[in-house]
Amino acid sequence: MSLKGDSLIPQFGPVWLQVGTLLDGGSDVPVRDGHLVYDGVRILHAGPALPSAAILRDGQTAPDAILPQHTVLPGLIESHAHLMLEGGVEDTARRSDYLKLEEADMLARATTRLQRLLAIGVIAVRDAGDKKGVGLALQKKFRSDDRPLMPYVDSPGAAIHHEKRYGGFMGRPMEEYPTIQTCVDGRIAEGAHRLKLIATGIIDFAKGTVTSKPQMPLGELTEFVMASRARGKQTFAHCSGNDGVSNCIGAGVDSIEHGFFVDDDQLARMRDADIAWVPTFAPVQFQLDQPGILGWDESVCANLQKILDAHAASLVKATELGVRIIAGSDAGSHGVPHGWGFLKELSLMEQAGLSPLQVIHAATGAPATRLEFAEDFGILRVGAKPRFIITEHNPLETVANLAKAKTVIFDGTVLMGPAGSREPGM
Repeated sequence: MSLKGDSLIPQFGPVWLQVGTLLDGGSDVPVRDGHLVYDGVRILHAGPALPSAAILRDGQTAPDAILPQHTVLPGLIESHAHLMLEGGVEDTARRSDYLKLEEADMLARATTRLQRLLAIGVIAVRDAGDKKGVGLALQKKFRSDDRPLMPYVDSPGAAIHHEKRYGGFMGRPMEEYPTIQTCVDGRIAEGAHRLKLIATGIIDFAKGTVTSKPQMPLGELTEFVMASRARGKQTFAHCSGNDGVSNCIGAGVDSIEHGFFVDDDQLARMRDADIAWVPTFAPVQFQLDQPGILGWDESVCANLQKILDAHAASLVKATELGVRIIAGSDAGSHGVPHGWGFLKELSLMEQAGLSPLQVIHAATGAPATRLEFAEDFGILRVGAKPRFIITEHNPLETVANLAKAKTVIFDGTVLMGPAGSREPGM
């Protein structure tokens, strides 16, 4: 029986699929010859056993589609992206001009690119901060009764940084408020689902390290974490450099973003505190792949390669230690388009030394279980939203196969995914 779009639409009742491989997003062992039953609202059955007749259509005795060569897996969760930015723009002057757009124009463009993500297989995005309110507007749009077909969006609103320190393009300074507690309350009042903290500056690639002191000291970070937690909100921290990572671990942030120059002892402490790590290889890899765009010479390229090699080794070590790894591409950053940049990030994680199944978990079940989203997705389990990918290109051979043609199911809608083409505007 072949895969036909109309056989996948639950318009007359639940749909029953039998597939060659089922990856549920959490198990270490793939299910061979698996069964999945879903309607337009939720998953009714997932696993190796035959489904109960009680959840099938009256009189149904056979699957709606038998797909022995296909794999089904949860839709992908992009856990670090800047929806307000167009990452595919590589020209530096054009990127600068883009940041000058009015908020309404930026939101319109972001809405268009967000809606394209579903066909690529991205069903949810954790926005990583913007001061234009684009992420919050998209989050509100998803939660509205008349939302268009779009991925789930979770946003912190404007990131929090120190005045005159790094982060002004995506955040607003904490000095706008008299106390840390009122700053947290202000962000929540604006609609933030979690708080984004700019704990450090960025890497000095010419010198191959982080040269500036951490932007937020341990005590300050701890106050932010405690104030956020008291209000039922998670925190995630932009952070690179050993000192900054140490501060974030000590403060107990929920996830560390980037985390370049993390050491093995810090990784063990992250595991013990259940601090997730979002390593974001893609922006640095772009700079190494396209040094001429940024004017990098051979010495800077050598630094970039050294940084990426150390980051890859840390990722492997983190996995061995049991750190919770979550995939995020920093899409919107220079040279990292939305959607396609995330698929590239997954391939970079595999190239670093993770197995395809480990990478898939980092893009599905790991964020689903750690990041406290407002809806249940990312794992194929009873009660979860029916948002998943069907592909005949085996992702267990390589996650690069996720860039090939696929079918995406999102709450009863069937989308035929593009095969490896990069669209403008992403």
